[in-house]
Amino acid sequence: MTSENPTHAGPTAAGLIVSWDDVHRDARALVRKLMALGPWEGIIALTRGGLVPAAIVAREMEIRVIDTLCIATYDEQKLEAVKILKSPEGAVAAQGDGWLLIDDLVDTGTTLQAARKLLPKAHFATVYGKPKGLPLVDTFIHQVPQDQWVYFPWDLSPSYAPPLVRKS
Repeated sequence: MTSENPTHAGPTAAGLIVSWDDVHRDARALVRKLMALGPWEGIIALTRGGLVPAAIVAREMEIRVIDTLCIATYDEQKLEAVKILKSPEGAVAAQGDGWLLIDDLVDTGTTLQAARKLLPKAHFATVYGKPKGLPLVDTFIHQVPQDQWVYFPWDLSPSYAPPLVRKS
């Protein structure tokens, strides 16, 4: 496993808020680590969180074969039962050999354990990782505390902030 630690938008009392710029920069850092490990048959994006990092990785590595592994484990920040909604048949047939699986975050490892059963030979890469899940990851960029929730930009929406002078 490998890790780097550039700065982020930062932790808050509610968790770590990751910006679009952070995701882009960190996915590119992931690419720098993965380039020497290929060649790859293709990329598997672990949905939904892995879609954006996988798109960045695919672009930067000029990989055109992209599939998805759709696993649901979270519902509004609560761990639920693992549900495999769709698997990448070509990669599954090869047991993941030569394939790169990308996700945004490994938390407890529940999702990646299910993915490892389907794709035992795939290379698993995440942008962010928590200690409980990191043993399942081959390459990652940032480690975050286990008890800190990570808020990605696709989970947040900007809202209007009135000028400070208007607040009393």
